[in-house]
Amino acid sequence: MSLPSGSPSSRSMTVHAAHDALMAWQDWLTYEKRASKATRAAYLHDVSLALGFFSRHFGGDLPLESLGSLTLSDFRSWLAYETNRAEQEARLHPGSRHTPDGHARSRARRISALRAFYRYLEKEHHITNPALTLLRSPRLKTRLPRPLTPETAQMAPDGIADQTINNGFALRDAALFTLLYGAGLRISEGLALNVGDIERISDDILFVTGKGGKERAVPVLPQVRQALESWLAVHPSPHASAPLFCGVRGGRLNPAVAQRAMRQWRMSEGLPDSATPHALRHAFASHLLQNGADLRTIQELLGHASLSSTQIYTLADEHHLMEVWQKAHPRANR
Repeated sequence: MSLPSGSPSSRSMTVHAAHDALMAWQDWLTYEKRASKATRAAYLHDVSLALGFFSRHFGGDLPLESLGSLTLSDFRSWLAYETNRAEQEARLHPGSRHTPDGHARSRARRISALRAFYRYLEKEHHITNPALTLLRSPRLKTRLPRPLTPETAQMAPDGIADQTINNGFALRDAALFTLLYGAGLRISEGLALNVGDIERISDDILFVTGKGGKERAVPVLPQVRQALESWLAVHPSPHASAPLFCGVRGGRLNPAVAQRAMRQWRMSEGLPDSATPHALRHAFASHLLQNGADLRTIQELLGHASLSSTQIYTLADEHHLMEVWQKAHPRANR
């Protein structure tokens, strides 16, 4: 597969050290795998920690070939080191959110990143390490989504907008949070939209680019469209290539600004910490499920690659499970 124009050339012929392989892997993830920026950053962070530990452990830069001879004990030593480091951090900062479940999730993420790196090494550099297959990932508790109630989700856009001093940006905030709940978008998807994306809405369908660069169609409800049009009427630079949701300096709105706005609103309303922008996406899915939408439709609307990602909403809604059971089981009402 040829690399796209403007991309770095392949480093497979010049890779001699483990660090070189890591950098080449980042290129591969970007241009061949088309992994998201967040995925690349997380992988780079975890594998950099591992290679740094192994380099210190063995007293110098690691030759590429040495990655194939690391033992199960070496991998376990690294994971133990990272766990101890996190526990020390928790002791120094008692108010931090370091928990046993959090440690387990960190361990699972690191193992996953390292395995992904070794899959690349095998594919591009013919380096394998059977010891890695013996490394067990911890069993994790299923984290159920915590959606907002329908009433709270509907209150959120206007409530957040009311606390915004600038009237124009109050319309921006109302439009953003109405869109997140009304279309079930991730905040990154909403903030990535340009003015032209809204201008190209056809038959009340908006095309959104989600994880992995996959495009999906989402319906635009009348309330959502009205909120967007109200914001566009005062948008400081409404040309097609401009960010739909912009900050005070005209650049694309930073997610932290939107998250802070919702945090301030939830504190004023006495809502739990789980009331985040992403909770509006959870609310979108849960409220559709409660009102009879099937899982396949919700999967398409959310842009989930796997139905298993969508099925978690059935576990979070015990009332819906009971209703389905009562309607479907022959003996439920006897």
